[in-house]
Amino acid sequence: MDIRKVKKLIEMIEESGIAELEIHEGEESVRISKHNGQNTIFMPNPSLMPLPQASAPAALAAPAPIAANVEATVVPAQRGHQVKSPMVGTFYRASAPGAKPFMEIGDSVNAGSTICIIEAMKMLNQIESDFSGKITAILVENGQPVEFGQPLCVIE
Repeated sequence: MDIRKVKKLIEMIEESGIAELEIHEGEESVRISKHNGQNTIFMPNPSLMPLPQASAPAALAAPAPIAANVEATVVPAQRGHQVKSPMVGTFYRASAPGAKPFMEIGDSVNAGSTICIIEAMKMLNQIESDFSGKITAILVENGQPVEFGQPLCVIE
């Protein structure tokens, strides 16, 4: 992320009553928090971060509420390719209640095949597989909320 953008965001935080701001751009993200009148910037680089472990949130030296939130969303390492959520919303395995799910464990899928729906702001978004193979794990329960980048399923 461009440092000029970060500086502009800091200025905007100082001028407004906002205490915290988090922005994601592709693989990069920035979180700016205002505590006791000081700004704190947390910019994790996904390529430099170790694999998630139980002690990883404490190692990041994040404020306690953030560390607790991160710890709750850690997913154990899985073999295969993880299809991740491109947005925040509600995960649905089928197009309607009672309809046949888009994917089941053991199903073969091709890249571009619809594997689920994520409802965001009353819009139903079909999520397509970005990998061809066999579904080995479904990591989210039907009707559960998902976060941006949260693994949805594993394909081998």
